[in-house]
Amino acid sequence: MYRAFDGRLASYNKRAKVLMITTPGRRTGLLHSTCVRYLDIGEGFLVWGTASGAPRDPDWFRNLRKAQLADVQVGAKMLRVRPRELVAEERDKAWNDIVLAQAPEVEKYAQRAGRTIPVALLTPAEASPRRAQN
Repeated sequence: MYRAFDGRLASYNKRAKVLMITTPGRRTGLLHSTCVRYLDIGEGFLVWGTASGAPRDPDWFRNLRKAQLADVQVGAKMLRVRPRELVAEERDKAWNDIVLAQAPEVEKYAQRAGRTIPVALLTPAEASPRRAQN
């Protein structure tokens, strides 16, 4: 649905920005696409894996950790990105100063999960990627 409507119906919350990320599975190598919230921070897109408060990191984030490259669709725009998981102080600063500052409602999922929510930065890798397929 995200592809068909160029992301226009991606979220019930008009403030929440949603992109679709496509990565190879960490075990199978098969491509998997999922829609996730993001924040545009200029140098790239910040994404986080709350899994709606589940006790373990979401599969899409676990796949992202293993991926050298990923494809994202933001609205009608497609691009290839390099994912980098933020760790330690860099992660904490991004989580507190950016994610919670701009999307404070996600804190309830972190509390429910009882784990440190992983955060990644997706930076553009090239100008014209191939279209992601599922």
